[in-house]
Amino acid sequence: MHLSRRRFGQISLAALGAACTRSAAAPDLLIFGGPIYTGVAANPRVEAVRISGGRIAFAGALADARSGTQAQEIDLGGAAAFPGFTDAHVHLTGVGQQAMLLDLVGVDSIPAMQQRLRDYAAAHPQGPIIGRGWIETHWPERRFPTRADLDAVVSDRPVVLERIDGHAVVANTSALALGQIESGTADPAGGRIERDGSGAATGMLIDNAANLVQSRLPPATPEQLRQALAEGARIYASRGWTGVCNMSTSGSEAQFFSDLAAAGEMPLKANLYLTPGDSEPVFERGPYVDETGLVHVRGVKLYMDGALGSRGAALLQRYSDAPTDGLIVTPIEEIRAMLLRARERNVQIATHAIGDRGNRLVLDAYRDVFGGNAEALRAARWRIEHAQVIAPDDLPRFAQLGVIASMQPSHAISDLHFAPARLGPNRLVGAYAWKALVESGAQLAAGSDAPVERGDPLIEFYAAAYRHDLNGFAGPDWHAEHTLSRGEALAMLTAGSAYSAFEEAERGTIEAGKRADISVFSVDLMDAEAAAIPRAQAVLTVAGGRITHSAL
Repeated sequence: MHLSRRRFGQISLAALGAACTRSAAAPDLLIFGGPIYTGVAANPRVEAVRISGGRIAFAGALADARSGTQAQEIDLGGAAAFPGFTDAHVHLTGVGQQAMLLDLVGVDSIPAMQQRLRDYAAAHPQGPIIGRGWIETHWPERRFPTRADLDAVVSDRPVVLERIDGHAVVANTSALALGQIESGTADPAGGRIERDGSGAATGMLIDNAANLVQSRLPPATPEQLRQALAEGARIYASRGWTGVCNMSTSGSEAQFFSDLAAAGEMPLKANLYLTPGDSEPVFERGPYVDETGLVHVRGVKLYMDGALGSRGAALLQRYSDAPTDGLIVTPIEEIRAMLLRARERNVQIATHAIGDRGNRLVLDAYRDVFGGNAEALRAARWRIEHAQVIAPDDLPRFAQLGVIASMQPSHAISDLHFAPARLGPNRLVGAYAWKALVESGAQLAAGSDAPVERGDPLIEFYAAAYRHDLNGFAGPDWHAEHTLSRGEALAMLTAGSAYSAFEEAERGTIEAGKRADISVFSVDLMDAEAAAIPRAQAVLTVAGGRITHSAL
């Protein structure tokens, strides 16, 4: 792969990208030299794309693209280009924070977690220790970690380590004391304090119970949060993302998005969904866009239930491996009150629902707030985030009601190692049921839920189109019939994500007049061997006509 020097001279593409990010106007570009998939049924593949003024000016034959242009030429050298990938569900500040805190991704046992904690504590000898990323489902111990496991390493200051799903933490004794958690402490609404046989807290805090200790920890400074967001955005551009739907956005985080955009340091088109506690601006104004046009406050993110891995997802029947049916983390009355306000102000709603009971409650609430008017609900484009486990009778309701299923394909290949035990065989029929939803006519959008997952578009595409874990494993009960075609997987990550944010006229396909968002990968996602896809890399990212990343 190489850059044509016909227009660039000796300017490096990486340097050009940095300059473009901060310049007042994007340069004219001509991209060719590899397969270019448009996402347009009538013109699915072209030789070249010409970009002018941040827009697609032409997509078609190379000779025609060159005609009369003085554009800077980029030869892909065989790499494959696609419409810009948009992560429909991410926590971008968390992506940056992951690199700044104790990173527990990949620890494969309790001793491995302890060693990583020991090393971090030695390098950071003062203050509370906050970490994230562990998941116990592969561990030989086959259990959650406990306060005793952490106390054996660090006992003189608070330690709070968040499970990878963001719906549970394990805390040491010092942290439990900080949160005033004792044997007699009652479970908070929408949360659970795990206890041993004697009633003592084990250190595991599920969903809202985690707030008991997290709220007592010193908050990150505004500058730390801004740095984390900037780092998350940089990481995302380097992976090939051109846009995001950022979930559970605080008011200060929304301002940081706009600040970075104004400074020329936001390489992504960002649609923001505020936390309920920071939602008043969007309810007062309705959806609004900042002065740069890059940051759009769309709506509000709500929570119905917890997560499957920590058994907080709300199920219609008890878990197959534990005597609980999950948690409703927000009272339904509060949900309905927010929905009524949102309908009045044309605010888009995105509600977290993972279990079949959680999904049914949200579908029912959406229907009731719109009085059964499916056309009005469809026009509002309200979303269910995750939609992981759905009762078979509820699968067609997404299409019937016009509710968007905002799903994360990587969850299916992470959860396949424990979901059968949690759910049993009968409920797996409606788990991660992408194909059934597509065939029913539902609108799907794809994201990653990073930092819960890695946040790699290649992994998301691989999961949707192959439904095996990264080692090529999928159990016999993992319902391969829900696998998507590669075209469907691409649409879910591009046009579907654009639709979920009311942006299908602007983004999601490569065609004249649309915003110039293009993701280029080292392999052709349409015909590469499945195993090669997650091992590939983003080699060029163009967002709004600006080069935001290059590895050419």
